[in-house]
Amino acid sequence: MNRLAGVTSPYLLQHADNPVDWWPWGPEAFEEAKRRDVPVLLSVGYSACHWCHVMAHESFEDDAIAALVNEHFVAVKVDREERPDIDAVYMEAVQAATGQGGWPMTVFLTPDAAPFYFGTYFPPEPRHGMPSFPEVLVGVKDAWADRREEVGEVADRIVKDLAGRSLAYGGDGVPGEEELAQALLGLTREYDATHGGFGGAPKFPPSMALEFLLRHHARTGAEGALQMAADTCEAMARGGIYDQLGGGFARYAVDREWVVPHFEKMLYDNALLCRVYAHLWKATGSDLARRVALETADFLVRELRTPEGGFASALDADSAVADGWGHPQTEGSGGGTGKHVEGAYYVWTPAQLAEVLGAEDAALAAAHYGVTEAGTFEHGSSVLQLPRDAGVADAERIAPIAARLLAAREERERPGRDDKVVAAWNGLAIAALAETGALFDRPDLVERATEAADLLVRVHMDETARLTRTSKDGRAGTNAGVLEDYADVAEGFLALAAVTGEGAWLEFAGFLLDLVLDRFTAEGGALYDTAHDAETLIRRPQDPTDNATPSGWTAAAGALLSYAAQTGSEAHRAAAEGALGVVKALGPRAPRFIGWGLAVSEALLDGPREIAVVGTPGDETFRELRRTALLATAPGAVLAFGAPDSEEFPLLRDRPLVAGGSAAYVCRHFTCDAPVTDPDALRRKL
Repeated sequence: MNRLAGVTSPYLLQHADNPVDWWPWGPEAFEEAKRRDVPVLLSVGYSACHWCHVMAHESFEDDAIAALVNEHFVAVKVDREERPDIDAVYMEAVQAATGQGGWPMTVFLTPDAAPFYFGTYFPPEPRHGMPSFPEVLVGVKDAWADRREEVGEVADRIVKDLAGRSLAYGGDGVPGEEELAQALLGLTREYDATHGGFGGAPKFPPSMALEFLLRHHARTGAEGALQMAADTCEAMARGGIYDQLGGGFARYAVDREWVVPHFEKMLYDNALLCRVYAHLWKATGSDLARRVALETADFLVRELRTPEGGFASALDADSAVADGWGHPQTEGSGGGTGKHVEGAYYVWTPAQLAEVLGAEDAALAAAHYGVTEAGTFEHGSSVLQLPRDAGVADAERIAPIAARLLAAREERERPGRDDKVVAAWNGLAIAALAETGALFDRPDLVERATEAADLLVRVHMDETARLTRTSKDGRAGTNAGVLEDYADVAEGFLALAAVTGEGAWLEFAGFLLDLVLDRFTAEGGALYDTAHDAETLIRRPQDPTDNATPSGWTAAAGALLSYAAQTGSEAHRAAAEGALGVVKALGPRAPRFIGWGLAVSEALLDGPREIAVVGTPGDETFRELRRTALLATAPGAVLAFGAPDSEEFPLLRDRPLVAGGSAAYVCRHFTCDAPVTDPDALRRKL
């Protein structure tokens, strides 16, 4: 047992029994490297990372390799999901030096934390032109011993290069019609008209770009934007990237047709996509969108909800080989750890279908889900999908078949779950479940969102509203929240306030966003990813571009704008507008990588609209007006409902009943049109 035994990170705990003498990130590790005069081996990964497991099994569990590490290095293991700031800083160095990045990330540092040699996954022996991990270790050890001055010069140059990078993000002004039209044109050029989505393989769900397309269509009526969003959503929902039996999306597809996923399931992907499909349903009324939104919400609650009411980070890609697989382990599955392979929980062969269903139903299932003798995955197995060229199956026959397959799958060994609760991703889940529950009359989903929000307030927020990034088993971790935590949790609280009518969530969002203004701002509207008083690294991370989730920068812009619309706060609106300057610069050039910023910009151009519904809860007109407001497609529209002059929501002040009855006010910048009492009239305004 090494020094990771007492940590809360499930990823670090996976390495607690390694023969490598791991240290958690902290000053003690670097002091030990100085005392021993050895470099630091920094290894960064996360619990659902397939290749992280592969390198762990091949190298970190190998006694000889561990002995080499322990003799010549201080080994530091970091969970990138707990410390995104460390990951961002050193990944920037890896990408600058090698032109690529990924996990596991392997970086060698001086005892002053300056990087000088980089890589990602290294095999235990030379392979495909890659040096072996032992060769790398020996090479770095020898360079440290024999060419120390050269190593120091490289490290100094890298640190100066990183520290000297400035973010020129577009100067004054917010994006306007021209920039958003150029962004749409850029997405159109990269759009895969055959298979949906953008670019080639591997293909990731473009959640934030889809939100932009839906909002752009709502504001401008551009049919092409809606078509790209709808076709991409259908292609993903029919593909293997979507779990056709249990709901929920895998991280990405390895092919451009969405057939074979990388099987890990992340909380953030599913929260974002649940919301996208709910919004697509609002725009189109699509039965498919409604089904996928609800199935994804149910997946979140069933598979990722923790006993404390929060949501776990991820499900692993790997699991034990199912009965009937009948093939040897795949490379990297680990010699003494059982036959754990990627995708084993999810894939099927024709023989497995027949064993569960019998010959006749198995034939129908194989045709419906695209299961073939040749297979679409490894060892003749197939990922379930709904092929576009397959005939329409009898829904009444397919439903019980799917239920039987799901029940049989439940008997397989389940993928591992990373039980840590990440504040930012729970904020995304709260927003998704609150909206989905309200739209589809599922109060249970709103309750689950409220319980997760309660957990964040109780466990992650201190008395000054500062956030801790993670918790596990109801116990807060030690790492401070970063910008995306404050922004996404505020986003979740704002959504919860809008669907529950409970002003406390608006107040909590305000506390968090005030801290964004106080502790994360830079000159000219720019934002930093870490607080002013956060741990000092070799560079203070600052990245406005979307990756798997909205960047903290653009997420903050969106939450600030919504909060300003709810409260009339000019300070928060000005901060949102300042932050959106980066979208003016990047939107036309790289729209795929700033989709959430583009979506927020659509809301800004539309107002956003502020909807106040006043009345009494038992009144039928009040209920219909509130429902109509929830269905609004106007980009970024905010909603407050309750009694006239309610103190909980500033939007309700000075909004009287009309002729003693319920009414709705549609406003921009707290300037309102004449109130309406007819739901159809309100619908036309929204």
